[in-house]
Amino acid sequence: MFVNCPFDDDFAPLLQAIAFCITDLDFYPRVAPENANNAANRLDRIIELIRGSRYGIHDLSRCKSTAADQYARLNMPFELGLDHGCARFGPAPLTDKSILILEHDRYDYQKGLSDISGWDILAHGGQFVAIIRIIRNWLVHHAGAVNIGASKIQGDYAAFQEWHWERELAQGASEDDIRDYPSIQLISAMRHWVDAGRPI
Repeated sequence: MFVNCPFDDDFAPLLQAIAFCITDLDFYPRVAPENANNAANRLDRIIELIRGSRYGIHDLSRCKSTAADQYARLNMPFELGLDHGCARFGPAPLTDKSILILEHDRYDYQKGLSDISGWDILAHGGQFVAIIRIIRNWLVHHAGAVNIGASKIQGDYAAFQEWHWERELAQGASEDDIRDYPSIQLISAMRHWVDAGRPI
């Protein structure tokens, strides 16, 4: 499942919530930083992830500039376009792709990407709980995910975080070390926790 979203520190808690929800429902989040092969350019790495993913989640909440003379960020809508192009013009099984589009505030996308008016775009308001509910509902409906409640996923996330912190501290990491881990390392730990039977 390809996840296209910001990778800055401010968005990290939401990215981690998205990744955990996907992982807890037994899917595999794929994010651009995981493919760090510098022998290939970044766009080729992203295309490889898109091509290999049956599902795509695209968050457009950081596409606008926040200060005067600042450029809008176009990477997220560009990658959405690549994913949509795969679904529309690619050979099977790419034509079976499903795509979820997220935004921070409802109808924000219309100010910069009005061509997708009429699509079912969901707003999360930057809220951890809202984004888990949205991802959970979409995966149950579109991907046949097991029908567990969003509250159960939130409880699993709390259990994972406690397990992860205890494991890392036992291995010699400091609390500052753990807070500084890149999201891709945390996503890897999520998969390990699920594969280990979700220990408490």
